[in-house]
Amino acid sequence: MDFSLTEEQKEFQKLARDFAKNEIRPVAHIYDESEEMPWEVIKKAAKLGLTAYRYPAEYGGLGINDPITSLIITEELAWGCAGIATAINGTGLAATAIMIAGTEEQKKKYIPMFCDPDNPRLGAMGLTEPGAGSDVASMKTTAIRDGDEYVLNGTKQFITNGGIADVHVIFAQTQPGSGWEGIAAFVVDKDTTGLKMGQKEKKMGVRASHTAQVILEDCRIPAENRLGGEPGSPTYITGLAALKMLEATRPSVGAAALGIARAAYEYALEYARERKQFGKPIIKQQAIAFKLADMATEIEAARLLIWKAAWMVKNKLPFTRGEGSMAKLFAGDVAVRTALEAIQILGGYGYIREYPVEKFLRDAKIYQIWEGTAEIQRLVISRMIEKNG
Repeated sequence: MDFSLTEEQKEFQKLARDFAKNEIRPVAHIYDESEEMPWEVIKKAAKLGLTAYRYPAEYGGLGINDPITSLIITEELAWGCAGIATAINGTGLAATAIMIAGTEEQKKKYIPMFCDPDNPRLGAMGLTEPGAGSDVASMKTTAIRDGDEYVLNGTKQFITNGGIADVHVIFAQTQPGSGWEGIAAFVVDKDTTGLKMGQKEKKMGVRASHTAQVILEDCRIPAENRLGGEPGSPTYITGLAALKMLEATRPSVGAAALGIARAAYEYALEYARERKQFGKPIIKQQAIAFKLADMATEIEAARLLIWKAAWMVKNKLPFTRGEGSMAKLFAGDVAVRTALEAIQILGGYGYIREYPVEKFLRDAKIYQIWEGTAEIQRLVISRMIEKNG
């Protein structure tokens, strides 16, 4: 068992940390206030390869096929600002679906779009609906075959990059009423007739990330845009199988939550060293010191869970006990607890927007909700341990 980083991982960690410090943090509050996409930051990230490092070299990426390196980069970017990190990394969900279930032709067509250092493009994954969040099988969006095309109708809710993405991966029912069995994924290009953006959401946190409805009205796409192939084909992958494969992204979500937790802890620690009450720095007060001790401990524990899950992905080991869900669940809870305690340590200063800790809390909360709520993660874990011990 070896927890040391390779030289390559250290280099990427420094690259991401320096980028977060010099390019993200100075403008984080501006984008948090304006709720606009941080295009200038995204362009700079693309130039450095921070948007394309994980994709194979044959598609224009850097070919860094190491989940732990990806987690290290994600943690550092989220340490800078979770909203901007989401804007930079949000495309990964759509790209992952294409890499997992796409044909070679689909990969060659779309993945290079996400790797262009001079013209970064966005992806979006449309899964959640107004009436189908945790209960994915109840989705109402349909994709009906009509000759050489599929016709998509429905509404997707809370979609990162929704409506502005160059490529949308939309999950839909090919056999309405069939539950999981009829779910499939489809690639929909931005300018396709019938695809439009609905309401853009005004959010509590991660406000530099664009979130909106995606509306599909008689949206016609070529049948070849179906991911996973048609039933009966040798390479057929069901929608359920594709979604299960996407569980491999959960450690990455946990890594972003970890970045927020670390940022909140570091700020509170520095404040506690400098702030004096009753004649000494408040870190000398046991009530404050113990809070910081718990924060530090939980951050270390979260990182170990996240890295273990990534190690399992790298070694193609199944999450037999819900390890991916454990990592995401624990890191999300740690981020919220750490941000809350950071506010408490700063007292009144923590509650005002001049100081960043209230933003850390607003950003952290979504990590208990998106990519599967904390309750759903506990459901996954409980079912896995019931089955496998």
